[in-house]
Amino acid sequence: MHTIDMNLVEMTLDVMKYAIDRISNITPELGSPKKEEELLEMVGETITDEGIGGEKAFKLFRDVLVKATVPIDHPRHLAFVPAAPTRAAIMFDLVTSASSIHGAYWMEGAGGIFCENQAMKWLVSIAGLPEGSFGVFTSGGTVANLSAMVAAREEWRSRSTYNIGIKGLVLVSQGAHSSVEAMAKVMDADLIKIDSKGDFLTGEELQAGIAELQEKDRKRLFAVVATGGTTNAGIIDDLAGIAPVCEKEHVWLHVDCAYGGGALAARSVRHLFNGIEKADSITIDPHKWLFSPYDCGAVLYKNMELAKNAHSQKGAYLEIFKDEGAQGFNPADYQIQLTRRIRGMPLWFSLAMHGTEKYRSAIERGIELAKIAARKIEERPYLEMVRPESLSVVLFRRKGWTAEQYRDWTYRNHKEGIALVTPTIWKNETISRFCFINPDTTEADIDLILETLK
Repeated sequence: MHTIDMNLVEMTLDVMKYAIDRISNITPELGSPKKEEELLEMVGETITDEGIGGEKAFKLFRDVLVKATVPIDHPRHLAFVPAAPTRAAIMFDLVTSASSIHGAYWMEGAGGIFCENQAMKWLVSIAGLPEGSFGVFTSGGTVANLSAMVAAREEWRSRSTYNIGIKGLVLVSQGAHSSVEAMAKVMDADLIKIDSKGDFLTGEELQAGIAELQEKDRKRLFAVVATGGTTNAGIIDDLAGIAPVCEKEHVWLHVDCAYGGGALAARSVRHLFNGIEKADSITIDPHKWLFSPYDCGAVLYKNMELAKNAHSQKGAYLEIFKDEGAQGFNPADYQIQLTRRIRGMPLWFSLAMHGTEKYRSAIERGIELAKIAARKIEERPYLEMVRPESLSVVLFRRKGWTAEQYRDWTYRNHKEGIALVTPTIWKNETISRFCFINPDTTEADIDLILETLK
């Protein structure tokens, strides 16, 4: 199967040509999903005893299957949290795969892990964490959140044998991402959302929420999860007020910045994250607002030893390499995954190529686009803002529309290849939402979309 022949060489050239064309195309076809039955009818069974051949398989992907996907980097893809990996990062993702590096241990992946660690130093610096803090790349925010919470729980359990036998408790803000609740289920921990009067959780509200716990529940409390940029609205909890409460109560503070973490590099909004430097752990997803390809998350720790105590795996086959060159940073020691690819390398290459100032400028552009969109919405009498824009998220309504009209508008625009903008729910009302990540999005793109709302 691995024998190199001319057919494989030609196929490699075809694949590289496709990759080059795709990377250079900043406005790819928007694409739309199809039913599985429809796709099967179009391409037939592709896994057969004899194989269908690489040329045919690639042609089916290029001409049919990829068109049934929605490219996340389209400049008018403003739904969910899109992504816009740099061309450099995409190219180096190909290098990452081709290099076949196992990223769990320094012994096998030293050069690649070194690259990741260079990028991680920058993430730690923009978060403002104290000396000695560091982190590791994960598959995404869910694994990063879970890894951090396992570290938090194990630290809590180490304090008392009483804690080993009881179910832990986590307090979160109302805007916490759905993955935080899923994480609690995986860990078999209880989760309580704290009500807040405004759009974000304050330190006073957290303190009141802790005070309201019954004594048995207070003993079970091992972590607080605050949010640094909610997915739905870009809202940042009162980190400066929450951090001292967690410190006083001896509770682990985790800040989920999966979406908003990129804005830590933006000078215009960095002050909104004040207090994050006191966190025990932080989640950031470079594949969201740091222009990396999927999948690339990161978890940062104030105390790496606490993470290592929770996650380091032992095995006879892992202990055989004792030479000096094999000793170094082992990513597997700090998060729940053992087998892992060097997913931080594309970020490293892109940062090394472009420099951090270009990253700052690209992130600031997303924030600027949100302000521009808000102004354009206010200028149109048939539209109105629901709340002020936050980070790169804009919530707005089409006056008089029902949930069905928003849905139909979304489907129509997507089907016509104009844009992907989906409705969301805000305080029990269906509204519309922009999330700007791609610096290639233009004011003309915004105008085009807003005009379809007439």
